[in-house]
Amino acid sequence: MVRSILGAACPKVALNTQVSVNIAARSRLDPLELQARLRQKRSTAYVEAATRLDAGGHVHGKAATDALMEAIRAEFPDVQIDAWPVGIIAKCFLGAPYEVHTLEATGGIIQHFKGGESLPQGMERARSLARSGHYAFIEVYTDKLIAVGVNGQTAIIEN
Repeated sequence: MVRSILGAACPKVALNTQVSVNIAARSRLDPLELQARLRQKRSTAYVEAATRLDAGGHVHGKAATDALMEAIRAEFPDVQIDAWPVGIIAKCFLGAPYEVHTLEATGGIIQHFKGGESLPQGMERARSLARSGHYAFIEVYTDKLIAVGVNGQTAIIEN
């Protein structure tokens, strides 16, 4: 409590105690809306960002990884983060002994895997699709795979 000193009037201070939190306009999509959203064609910018994983050689800089993470955020602005892919896997063009590379969507970790090395977070089930080279990359989800072509067209493979 404020006390008056030497008879001076206490200043009146109005405090706004209402707090307004504006979380991004992402509403949780119901399962059918999410399925329809994930089935949509991927943008050229997203496909190009994901296919540049091999461009920098075996070691990738933070800037390249951050750019790809931003492309994922831009591609799925209306999808809650818990519905994003757990990772992306693609054919590796670094040459033998590397066969595929992955990006873990949550941690932004790019890793190249040799033939026979096991892949993390359930990505092993997408290895043969990625290795075939028929798709630009495979998005790995907890309950499905989405194969993305170089033109952005998608094919959903349910578990």
